[in-house]
Amino acid sequence: MKILVLRFSSIGDIVLTSPVVRALATQLPGAEVHFATKAAFGALFDANPYVAKVHLLTGSLSQLVAVLRAERFDHIVDLHNNLRTRLLTLQLGVPVTRFDKLNGLKWLLVRFKINRLPLVHIVQRYLAAAAPLGIQDDGRGLDYFIPPAQEVPLTALPATHRAGYVAVVIGAAHATKRLPPEKLIELCEQLAQPLVLVGGPDDAPVAELLELYFQAKPGDGRTRIFNACGRFSLHGSASLVRQAQRVVTHDTGLMHIAAAFQRPIVSIWGNTVPEFGMTPFHTDFRVLEVSGLPCRPCSKIGYAQCPKGHFRCMRDQQFGGIG
Repeated sequence: MKILVLRFSSIGDIVLTSPVVRALATQLPGAEVHFATKAAFGALFDANPYVAKVHLLTGSLSQLVAVLRAERFDHIVDLHNNLRTRLLTLQLGVPVTRFDKLNGLKWLLVRFKINRLPLVHIVQRYLAAAAPLGIQDDGRGLDYFIPPAQEVPLTALPATHRAGYVAVVIGAAHATKRLPPEKLIELCEQLAQPLVLVGGPDDAPVAELLELYFQAKPGDGRTRIFNACGRFSLHGSASLVRQAQRVVTHDTGLMHIAAAFQRPIVSIWGNTVPEFGMTPFHTDFRVLEVSGLPCRPCSKIGYAQCPKGHFRCMRDQQFGGIG
């Protein structure tokens, strides 16, 4: 049986589909699982043993449709369920099952602060979309596979960090999911262990501010921070997360990668809320959030700035006891 899984974005959402991919590949005799996604996320499958082939959306949808039509799939599992994937599946004319995005219930929570969302993790809803094929949750959690050549050895870190460190993921796709720099400093002050700042090139300026702040401190404050932002690939950052004693992170893709490695997680939530069903899956975690704000959640995704201007969901965060 040849099966196509659809999820075009983003890093965290694709990692959250991994239990479905694994179940399809291991529970259906002779199954051949393909995955279609945007070109920017193709590297996520570099070492995934459960995916036979990855199809990348690099141009028009019609070009991708032509490529996929030639594969002659038996079934499609649509784990994105937007206009683009509906158009694609319509043109392929293959039996399809889709996951329920619950957009109406999310809108009700964002717009009117009325919560009717089920207490079901999004992974379980992804699995439900594939359940008609006969698969079940195997209880193994998420997968993330790092190509061996992209593992970061501990020798790449300062000697002060090789006996153990906390990974602090300072980035997120939207500003309203990120602590402002002064709150990141406050957070790091509360963590007693050596710290590795993890993020992409866009996070480097904020990481440099933190690095300079701690370099100016007396004693071991000078050597407590290692700035890894923008220095490694996504797989390299995942390797740093995998080797951490624990991970402190915003609601972002690396949070779900940390969960795939079953790291203990402190998860910091700003304008979004855990009730959306995307907390760390199958790992120990603690949520930090500012409860009781009448404006929260203001979006199911995020904004470039706080719509109210006060940004209390992050500026009022408390970090006592986190160390």
